[in-house]
Amino acid sequence: MTIQELVQSILKGVGGRQNVITATNCMTRLRINVKDDGAIDEAALKGLEGVMGIVHDRVGYIEVVVGPGKCRKCSDYCKELGIPAAADGADMAVGGDWKANKAAMKAGQQENKLKSMLKTFGDIFVPLIPGVIAAGLCAGLNTLLGQLFPGTADSPAPAAVTMICAFLGLINTAFMTYLTAWAGYRAAEKFGGTPILGGMLGMITTLGGIDTISKLVGLYNETQPLDAILRAGRGGVLAAVIGVWFMCKIERAVRSKMPDALDIVFTPVITLIVTLVPYVLIVMPITGLISTGLVKLVGLVAMSTSPIVRAISGYLGAALFLPMVAMGMHHGLVALYSVQLETFSAVYLYPALAMAGAGQVGAALAIYLKCKKVGNNRLKSVITGALPAGILGVGEPLIYGVTLPMGKPFLTAGLGAGFGGAFVNLMQVASTTWGPSGLLGCFVMTAGPNGAVMSVAYFVIGLVISYIMGFLFTNLAIKPEEVANV
Repeated sequence: MTIQELVQSILKGVGGRQNVITATNCMTRLRINVKDDGAIDEAALKGLEGVMGIVHDRVGYIEVVVGPGKCRKCSDYCKELGIPAAADGADMAVGGDWKANKAAMKAGQQENKLKSMLKTFGDIFVPLIPGVIAAGLCAGLNTLLGQLFPGTADSPAPAAVTMICAFLGLINTAFMTYLTAWAGYRAAEKFGGTPILGGMLGMITTLGGIDTISKLVGLYNETQPLDAILRAGRGGVLAAVIGVWFMCKIERAVRSKMPDALDIVFTPVITLIVTLVPYVLIVMPITGLISTGLVKLVGLVAMSTSPIVRAISGYLGAALFLPMVAMGMHHGLVALYSVQLETFSAVYLYPALAMAGAGQVGAALAIYLKCKKVGNNRLKSVITGALPAGILGVGEPLIYGVTLPMGKPFLTAGLGAGFGGAFVNLMQVASTTWGPSGLLGCFVMTAGPNGAVMSVAYFVIGLVISYIMGFLFTNLAIKPEEVANV
């Protein structure tokens, strides 16, 4: 089936082109906002060749899992058909059917405030993921090359290697240096403000002028600058996101009173000036304390000096990660990852969480053998197509096409993955970014105290452990007759 045929079939399954308000690319899923939720034919969508699963947990909104790369092509073709993407990731479109918008809004209000807040963080950072991954991969490769070709005064590294490392370093630095600016820009898009103003506020967070202000108001620590209540970078991305939310409210208030002829000149200036004082003197110190608390929390579990604590936290993290994803609670981890990356230049606990997908691979292999035994060729074909992606680290095809619909394997896979998570956390593996997992994650698992090569080796061992334990748990829990008619 071509991309065009797949999109046309998906549109038919959601009630036709006329029923679609927006269609948005979300890495592996096509997120579709519809006017009439009752027109969605879930059975037809699940039966489509190329569709790995669906998520339909809100009125007027459905996600169709088609896989990475293909999802972008599907959303591009939707644009060719005149279907817009959701503005700034929003679920409701301007000019859309008011009943559908009202239903979507009410459905969103039914979610608890914590879940909604965590999802907001996820929405802000999802468009940044390509940059996060690119920077992290470059940092990981840079570390590996540095260890494989150590340069000293007596024996410098080959010129070609030095050149490659310089370019890799540029890519990583380009993202990390301005991470708060990217976060501020995206936050302004999400909260309905002017993106460039959000980017400017985020960039101000890291400028040296913050230290000058801190000294003037007596909040700077000359002997231990990193312990200062206020300093450049204090609060990081948390400060940027919260500050931009506040800025967007001020911008709307200023614009509502500003004459149209003066808006473009005075609204941005007044907005930034009014925002900046409370941002620097209140938001940055408070979010700095929160960031420090998060860092200490990570230190108590993933970076604990106790091997037992590290192993337990790794097991629980890997075992519970995918249920957290299913409940939409994983978005809050983005803030934790970002704080760690800013503080340590590495992400702890993520390597353990990355084991969750490996557990799914092991579970799928167990189900495949049982399908072979009972002659379920349809499910066997689904697993065959999804396994390569799962091994590489793209888990959605296996999760939404195999384990989650069956229920029990989704849980046994997590229980098995926990053993891999315990191992990599025990060995203190850390990553240079978040996002890649499976075999593709090897290139970013180069941080931590063991050196890049050993960290990658420990990560691979963790994957193998998760494969084996996910297989064993699922093989014991699932009987052949349970897969006969799936």
